[in-house]
Amino acid sequence: MATGKIGVTTENIFPVIKKFLYSDHEIFLRELVSNAVDASQKIRTLSTFGEFKGELGTLDVRVTLDKEAGTLTVSDRGIGMDAEDIDKYINQIAFSGAEEFLAKYKDNAANIIGHFGLGFYSAFMVSKKVVINSLSYKEGAEPVRWSCDGSPEFTLEKGDRTDRGTDIILYIDDDSKEFLEQARIDTLLRKYCRFLPVPVISGKQQEWKDGAMVDTDRDNVINSTEPQWMKKPSELTDDDYRAFYHELYPGQDDPLFWIHLNVDYPFTLTGILFFPKIKNNFEVTKNRIQLYCNQVYVTDSVEGVVPDFMMLLQGVIDSPDIPLNVSRSYLQSDTAVKKISTYITKKVSSRLEDLFKADRKAFEGKWPDIRIFIEYGMLTDEKFRDAAMKFCLLEDTDHKFFTLDEYKTLVEPAQTDKNGDIIYLYTTDPVGQYNYIKAANDRGYNVLLMDGQLDTHFVSLLEQKFEKTRLVRVDSDVVDRLIAKDNERTVNLTPTQRNILTTMFNSQTPTVEKAMFMVSFEALAPEDMPIVITQDEYMRRMKDMAALQPGMSFYGEMPDSYTLVVNTSNPLIEKLRDSSDKALAAKVEPLDRTIDSNNAKIEELRKAAPDGKLDAVAQKQSNELTEQNERARSDRELIISAYAGEQPLVRQLIDLALLGNGLLKGKDLSAFIARSVKLL
Repeated sequence: MATGKIGVTTENIFPVIKKFLYSDHEIFLRELVSNAVDASQKIRTLSTFGEFKGELGTLDVRVTLDKEAGTLTVSDRGIGMDAEDIDKYINQIAFSGAEEFLAKYKDNAANIIGHFGLGFYSAFMVSKKVVINSLSYKEGAEPVRWSCDGSPEFTLEKGDRTDRGTDIILYIDDDSKEFLEQARIDTLLRKYCRFLPVPVISGKQQEWKDGAMVDTDRDNVINSTEPQWMKKPSELTDDDYRAFYHELYPGQDDPLFWIHLNVDYPFTLTGILFFPKIKNNFEVTKNRIQLYCNQVYVTDSVEGVVPDFMMLLQGVIDSPDIPLNVSRSYLQSDTAVKKISTYITKKVSSRLEDLFKADRKAFEGKWPDIRIFIEYGMLTDEKFRDAAMKFCLLEDTDHKFFTLDEYKTLVEPAQTDKNGDIIYLYTTDPVGQYNYIKAANDRGYNVLLMDGQLDTHFVSLLEQKFEKTRLVRVDSDVVDRLIAKDNERTVNLTPTQRNILTTMFNSQTPTVEKAMFMVSFEALAPEDMPIVITQDEYMRRMKDMAALQPGMSFYGEMPDSYTLVVNTSNPLIEKLRDSSDKALAAKVEPLDRTIDSNNAKIEELRKAAPDGKLDAVAQKQSNELTEQNERARSDRELIISAYAGEQPLVRQLIDLALLGNGLLKGKDLSAFIARSVKLL
């Protein structure tokens, strides 16, 4: 028997492994099983090249638990090790400057295991003692038994293994007893090892018998040794892809389509990415795509390997050019990873374009499910945006689809305003905004359906990409002003009539929570609605964006801004104008004249003052005139408001407009219904 010390320049390596890798302690099983698989593949390779002439026999990796002994054993029938191999690969940890190593990586556990060949030593994260029993494939080799209790000391003696291969026996620590539970081990093996190229066996298959699950005599094989992504696309049918998808994601609907990745230069990459049916509740999740390295599971946090928008996809990526143990900072800076990300983006956009060209009707049928993915990609990735301009679709309210170029050609003749800008009209709520859509359609205008969660941002993107183009929501103005032409009608109201009507409608507009209203006048067609409620495009966009971006909370806290657009050409408004003239003109005009006269006197006082600064006498006169105006305005408002309150038609017209926009609720809605019955 020989004893010795592990070949490191510090005795702190085991405490560091336990302390700084504790959060990732479950990866010990991945490391040990991966080593066992490597050993199995190596003996197969040696046999292929004639360097090993013995019988290969069954090549598998077995994970065995013994709760009474407190051990977990990983066994293989690979190349095995002799005393020289043990000394080279186990005793001599091949790095220099261990002190520098510890200082550099103590806070970044992910960089320790793997980067310095410490995969085997991850066993000490959960073990108080580790034993290796091994017999090398080399002719005449003797079995060896290596043992270490987690200190730098080890023992190496003759072993008792009789067949080729290696047993790694872990005596599990008291604080890691979870790793002696079969269910826990099986879960970890399915997570990390379910697609390894050598069968991994853990316990026995179970079946229901006499009211309980019992072991059978059949081995429980954890993994599928030939996953679909390692095969050629020509070897797979659509059913094969769907079956693999459901193996990865049980209980989900069939994927819409998939992309098989297979490249070997300038990097090696295989994988299958699936397009799932994405609901309209947009959410980027970080566990949809699984990253593998030579069929060994690495992580499902693939930020950096794929662009953000592809987090909406599902599937598998496998590349030996990405290390088993990676950190986010590594992924963001590694050149190979960046090339892989660029390739995947190009491959996905190319696949989408091919689908669009091959069967446009089928592509349009999938559009509701892939639209959010494509919009998110165009918003966040410039290269994808440029490629997607060819297959990105716009859908109108008649559910017809157009490419971006097709739609421009469609609307340019009718929807170019007097300034030469092409106006794209859109709706976010085809039911709630039906009246506005109908009014636009009646003018010969087309209206886009933009009701997706990302469309607030996508609208802005389209405006940036298209010159002389604006996108305007169909309810942001009256139909005649949505696309301003040269033939605008003139509003024929005297100042007194304008003041009377403004006060009448302002006084009768109910209070709506988090909303403010202003009154304006337009001479629309006589058959158009008497009052149309519009919402300012800019402020509404800012508020919509504020709902998605916390940094814009200022806009989110502001009330919604609406305009009551009064159609002065409508017969009902003309009726109100004429009746209010007769009833109020004699009372209101003297007050208006007083206000106008006082304003003129105040202006004269300012003109007469040097540098526009009033002296005490002039300031007193100005203040008195201002107070008179305030009283006159107050009297005018009281007179008009009292009259408006006696005219049920005023409130009825306002409520009709509010009702059409979903703004009439509660007691105001109840009062409207009661008033409507009386008017009938």
